[in-house]
Amino acid sequence: MTDAIKTSGWQKRHSLVLASFVAMFIAYLDRVNISVAAIAMQESLGWSETEKGLVLSSFFIGYMAMQIVGGVLADKYGGKRVMLWSLVAWSVFTVLTPIAASASFAMLILVRIGLGLGEAPLSPAVLSLYGRWIPENERSRAVAIYSSAAIAGTIGALVITGFAVAKFGWQAIFYVFGAVGLMYAMWLQRNIYEGPESHPRISAEEKALLASSTPTEGRTTIPWRQLCTLPQVWALLITFFCTSWSLYVFLSWMPSYFASEHGLDISSAGVYTMAPWAVMFIMMNVAGWIADSLIARNWDITTVRKLMQSIGLLGSAFFLFITRTVTTPDMALLSLSGALGLLAFAYSGSAPNVLDIAPRFGGVLFGVMNTLGTLPGIIGVATAGWLVDTTGSYDSVLLLAGVVSVVGATVYILMGTAKQLID
Repeated sequence: MTDAIKTSGWQKRHSLVLASFVAMFIAYLDRVNISVAAIAMQESLGWSETEKGLVLSSFFIGYMAMQIVGGVLADKYGGKRVMLWSLVAWSVFTVLTPIAASASFAMLILVRIGLGLGEAPLSPAVLSLYGRWIPENERSRAVAIYSSAAIAGTIGALVITGFAVAKFGWQAIFYVFGAVGLMYAMWLQRNIYEGPESHPRISAEEKALLASSTPTEGRTTIPWRQLCTLPQVWALLITFFCTSWSLYVFLSWMPSYFASEHGLDISSAGVYTMAPWAVMFIMMNVAGWIADSLIARNWDITTVRKLMQSIGLLGSAFFLFITRTVTTPDMALLSLSGALGLLAFAYSGSAPNVLDIAPRFGGVLFGVMNTLGTLPGIIGVATAGWLVDTTGSYDSVLLLAGVVSVVGATVYILMGTAKQLID
């Protein structure tokens, strides 16, 4: 039992979670910075709106293509190794961005695809490491902390990039952010380890705790048939797709929503947009703490995962439906903060669930899940734009996102599980 051995104070597994948080933070700095820099890049390079759209969306081509491969590599060669490969690769492509942009539009598109290829293996690698390092009753918090770095990185990129572009020019941010990533990769190489058994400074108590609560080495052949055919796995995949639908629609269209529906200027829309993300950052960590606290009190883990998914998706849908009726930007701010704040709970249901179902193959299962979870970044965002063009408002966008969330919650409530299904 995980509670038979106690550890206190700061432990090596906590250092791993912090290290992975910083890696994800840097990844989102490098992913989102171009959203702000593109304004200056468009002016200096003479892009059309269509060309700017191609630059912003090309990242997802590489990101989708490498998710499953990243998970396979992490589970086969080790999460640390793949995490380092990922960090070095995307940092190099970040540094190359202004060089490619000056060379040709086609070269920039290739570099942005390369950035996506580089970042894609990060999360599968981290989940693979967590499968070896994080006890069952701490996984919700660990994954929540790691996942919330994406929100922190988004906010950081929005704040830092605008200031840096105004003061130093758009090229500088890519050189500086890329260099930071490369330096951090060198630090990670010396300070994180594949498993507790290989860490030279881990305490005997922590090593014994992890030995009793994390999977031992077993078969290395990936059980693709089980991963592709188990109904419970498909319930998780569908639910994560539905969760990502709202996330990517918010990420891409919230500033435009405040500008179009409530008449805010660009500066004010940006301020209103950041507030719901800040709420989501806080609530993602609160949700992880709640989930692990319930598990520590001997709640059935499947019940906890379903509770988190239900609060996240049904709660978010409720506030999305309310947003359709609001008439002022302040009311919209409150309702969208509620929608994103509750959506955060879903991540304490879905992300740790890959380790519940397949602790030995968490990396590859997360890669599969995140591949489907990236599709709404293309389908959902494009559909939202089409609906706004067709209907002239965001009402149908909010309605569709709410319905998709309800579908995701229903599927997981009926079919989801936290039982270990794959040895």
